[in-house]
Amino acid sequence: MKKVAATETTSPDFSEWLDGPALIALRGNDDPASAFRLGTREYDWHAHARGQVLCVEAGLIHVHTPHGAWLLPPRRAGWVPPGVPHRVRVSGALSGWVLLAAPAFCAGLPARPCVIGVSEVLRALAYRAIDWDKQAALAPEHERMAAVIHDEIRRAPHEALHVPMPDDPRLARVARAVLDEPGSPRTLDAWAAFGAMSPRTLRRLMAAETGLSFAQWRQQARLAHGLDLLARGRPVAEVSDALGYASPSNFILMFRKALGDSPAHYFSRRPDGQSG
Repeated sequence: MKKVAATETTSPDFSEWLDGPALIALRGNDDPASAFRLGTREYDWHAHARGQVLCVEAGLIHVHTPHGAWLLPPRRAGWVPPGVPHRVRVSGALSGWVLLAAPAFCAGLPARPCVIGVSEVLRALAYRAIDWDKQAALAPEHERMAAVIHDEIRRAPHEALHVPMPDDPRLARVARAVLDEPGSPRTLDAWAAFGAMSPRTLRRLMAAETGLSFAQWRQQARLAHGLDLLARGRPVAEVSDALGYASPSNFILMFRKALGDSPAHYFSRRPDGQSG
């Protein structure tokens, strides 16, 4: 197995290696010495030379990019292409994994950041890849597994956990205000007036710039805030009230439709064995 020249991999940060193995996998935990440290913390704006696939087994990761914000609950993964600026906030995530893909490996993968579903195949191979030599070119059997990982990422379903940010200054002002106060009782007409535009213009711009109706976008913003509060241990009734729902049952219904489970069951589930 050919070792990579030391001059090509001098940085201790694997995400900055342009050379080296096509794929590097790291286990995440709250150990200060971890190359992929989780727990509860924030990482300010930065970018990496390698593409990243981030996944946590419990807790929550918020990722902000120039294209918007999205959430990574357990069993979902975030894809960040090489060179894309992003800011990360981790809430109560004690275990997980990250795949660091060399630029050539990223060919054919999404050009923009997104949230994808994690298949059992992808998860199992990610944990197997953690044990691969990080200083060596991939062995033939590892190349075959890496090719399957590439296909799993490329074909994975995209999840509706993204809150895209519009570019129009008026609409962006409205969007920032909604994110600051997701439980606001303001109607669409009131938000349009806040943005100095007509309701029709607000609807048209939101659909054109985000691909969502205003109601859909607002619900995504509420879901994002609700997941954050729940991950921090807030009770469902308090979260429901903070988001402006008439009752906890209404919030639970929205949550179940979006994520396929009730908040209580969703956050009570724990990962199974983590070795692949």
